[in-house]
Amino acid sequence: MNKQELVNAIAEDTGTTKAAAEAALNSFIAQVSKTLKNNESVVLAGFGTFEVRSRAARSGRNPQTGATIEIAASKVPAFKPGAALKKEVNG
Repeated sequence: MNKQELVNAIAEDTGTTKAAAEAALNSFIAQVSKTLKNNESVVLAGFGTFEVRSRAARSGRNPQTGATIEIAASKVPAFKPGAALKKEVNG
């Protein structure tokens, strides 16, 4: 499912217009992004948690040349599913 299909499904489920559903989805994405940028997590009980995880610096290899390169430490967004979502997915 892509974003437009999700917007259509939300509009149909809630009985709102597609424009209103898209505005709500865009707001949700913006708020989650802003919260993660502040290094905080977003917890949706029964669904899951959006959080920021740290990756340590490490060495890697350039696949074309085989040369060793240093990969800098970074922060990455992550999603940890909740128990209810896991149960739903697994039947």
